[in-house]
Amino acid sequence: MAKVFFIGAGPGGDPELLTVKAARIIKKAPLVIYAGSLLHERLLSGLEAEVINSHGLSLEELLDIMSQAVAKGKNVARLHSGDTAFYSALNEEAAGLRERGIPYEVIPGVSSASLGAARLGLELTMPEVSQTVVFTRLGGKTPGPSLEDLAYFAREDTTLVIFLSVARAREIEAALLKRLPPETPVVVAEKLGYPEERLLKGSLAELGTLVEKAGIRQTALIYVGKALLAAEKPQKTRSKLYGPK
Repeated sequence: MAKVFFIGAGPGGDPELLTVKAARIIKKAPLVIYAGSLLHERLLSGLEAEVINSHGLSLEELLDIMSQAVAKGKNVARLHSGDTAFYSALNEEAAGLRERGIPYEVIPGVSSASLGAARLGLELTMPEVSQTVVFTRLGGKTPGPSLEDLAYFAREDTTLVIFLSVARAREIEAALLKRLPPETPVVVAEKLGYPEERLLKGSLAELGTLVEKAGIRQTALIYVGKALLAAEKPQKTRSKLYGPK
């Protein structure tokens, strides 16, 4: 029976960061729908499928397109950037399909948060320093946590990964400085997975200046926390898993 596959397509620009299962489904699906504002077209290179850019379509239009394809016995590959688990708009599309009795399956992907850590060559956690990672964002077109909420999450034993908010770097800096030391490490990761990818390193006290001098206004993550120090010098604490005892 045909169905819709919601696929985490990874950080938009690198087709090699698709999972093996995702790549197989995309290659065989008669209809591929992708988020054109976030996914690079090279992810779709060589496909014989009908390809639709979802940018500018309403939820109802998307549901109609997917439902009609499944009714004709066609599998649908619906691509979302990053991982489907957060900031993907998966829930509303899945709910719409359930209401229509359309079967679907979710294939997770590589989050840009994970790719940024990989590019830095480190973990976002550090033994006895940081064992908690918070993924968050500020409100924009979609309402979200406030600057006060962001400050609430800021702790010296926590790593913050802030999505979809780089245009408000000055506000983020001011909010976090209420709870964190000015020397707290930060990294701004722009366009992860694309050829023009950049990683900018600095301290919390210079976050706004860092972003403004680089001319970054969107498509970037902000990492904040002591765990980032491991990218510059060996950590003093060790995992007990591989300790001498």
